[in-house]
Amino acid sequence: MLDGVSFTLQPGQHLALLGDSGSGKTTLANAIIHKIHFTGNITTAFDPSVSPVIEMVEQRYSFKNLSGITDFYYQQRFNSFDADDAPTIFQVLLKKSGLTNHKVASDSINTVLQVLGIAHLKDSPLIQLSSGEHKRFQLAKALLNPPALLILDSPYIGLDVTVRAELNKILSGLANKGTQIILIPGTFPLPDFITHIASIEKGRLSFFGDKENFSTEDFIPEEDIKVIYDNTLLPASDEDFESGTIVKMKNVHIQYGEHTILQNLDWEINQGEKWLLKGRNGAGKSSVLSMITGDHPQAYANEIFLFGKKRGSGETIWDIKKNIGYISPELHAYFDKNITCFQAIGSGYFDTIGLFRKLSTAQQEKIMQWLNFLQMADIKDKPLHSVAASLQRMILLARTLIKNPPLLILDEPCQGLDYKQSVEFVALTDHICLHSRKTLIYVSHDESAIPSCIQKVLQLEKGTHKIYSINKTAALAVA
Repeated sequence: MLDGVSFTLQPGQHLALLGDSGSGKTTLANAIIHKIHFTGNITTAFDPSVSPVIEMVEQRYSFKNLSGITDFYYQQRFNSFDADDAPTIFQVLLKKSGLTNHKVASDSINTVLQVLGIAHLKDSPLIQLSSGEHKRFQLAKALLNPPALLILDSPYIGLDVTVRAELNKILSGLANKGTQIILIPGTFPLPDFITHIASIEKGRLSFFGDKENFSTEDFIPEEDIKVIYDNTLLPASDEDFESGTIVKMKNVHIQYGEHTILQNLDWEINQGEKWLLKGRNGAGKSSVLSMITGDHPQAYANEIFLFGKKRGSGETIWDIKKNIGYISPELHAYFDKNITCFQAIGSGYFDTIGLFRKLSTAQQEKIMQWLNFLQMADIKDKPLHSVAASLQRMILLARTLIKNPPLLILDEPCQGLDYKQSVEFVALTDHICLHSRKTLIYVSHDESAIPSCIQKVLQLEKGTHKIYSINKTAALAVA
C-alpha cells in the first residue's frame, strides 16, 4: 500500500496529499495517526500543552447509539424509534468539548455550528443527518477544540458550493492560528492556505515540495481525458419496459417531529426523462429519493404513483425496487463489505445489501461482462472492504446497472472517485441514457460531475421547490 514514503513537514507548512484513488493517500493518513500497522518511523514534535495533538476527520464517521450499539442498518435514518436511541449533535459535541461549565460549552458549540450552517440541527439525532450534514458535524467536532495537527480526508465530499467556501475560510483561520493541516482534497481545488504538495503514485512518493514547484500538468483537464471504455464490451440493454409515467408525486409532505423538510411537492417524471435533483445540504433530496425507492415510511402517508401504480395499492417493496437501479453514499456506508466484489455486483439482481441467493449462470456471465467493461476483472474475488473506496464505489455502480433497470437514481455517484474515474463515469451515464429510454434522477454537488443528458431540474430550497427545463449544453452551469 505504501513503499518507502519519506518527508518532513516543518512548522507553518500545510500539506495536500494528491494522487489517484487507491494510490495510498488515506493509508498514509491512517499511518500518521497510528491507526494501522506500518514499518519505519513517524515522529511528531508539537507543543505538549496542546490537546488534542492530532485529530483526523475521516470520510465517514462511526458512532454508538445510546444503547452502545455501533451496527446500523440502511433505512434506519427514517425510523423515528431508532432516532430516539441515537445521540444528538449537541450531546456528542458537549462530551467532546470537555468543558464542565455548561453555558461556556453551549456557547462554543453554538458558535461552531453557526459558522458551519447547521445550528438549526443542534438537537437532531446523528442517524437522521444527510451525508452533507454528517460531514459538517464531523468538521464541527474537530473544530470545537482545534488540535495541533488536523488531518482531513476528503472533507469537501457531499458539501454544497457555499459550505465548501465557508470551510476553506475556517481552515485558513485555523492555519493562521497555528493548527497544522494535512488535507486530502480529492477532486476539488486546493485552498490558498496549502503550502506544500505530496503526490503519491501506487504507494510511492512521486513529488514532495512547495506548492509553487508542483507541475499542474499532472492534473489532466477534463476535455483532454479520453474515455477508455470499450463500448463493444458494454453489456446489451433490453428495452422492453413501458410506462408513460415513472414517478408522480401529488402534494407530498415530509416532516420529522416539528421540523418540516418539504411541503406541497408536485413532481411528475415521464419515461425517458433525465432529471437533476438539486438543493443545499439538508434540503430534503435524500428524503424525496427514499419516497421513490420505498425506504421511507412516510411514503404511505402521501399520494405517490410509481410506474403507473399508486403506492400502497398492494405492491411489495421488492416490486418497486426491481425497476430501480440506485446508488447513494448511505447505501455505500451500510453495504455488506465482507462479500467479494463479484458478489456485490450480483446482489443488484435481488436489491439486497449483501448476496443471500444463488446466482444463475446467465447472471454470472453478465457480471463478468460488466467487470470486463469497467476493467475491474482482476478484483472480482477480492473482499469489497479490501479494495480502495473508489473501487468499491465503481463496484456498486455496476451493481446499480446489472439488472438493466428502467429507472436510474444516482445520488452523488461520483463521490469518492478520482477525477479521471468521475469523467469516465459521467461519460458512461451519458452513453447509456442517450442511447436508451432509461429514466434518470441524478444528484451531485460537484458541477463537473453532471451528465450532459440532463433535461430538467427539480430544485429544493427551505421546504419549497421549483421545476425548470434546461438544454444539455447548459447542464454544467446549473450545479
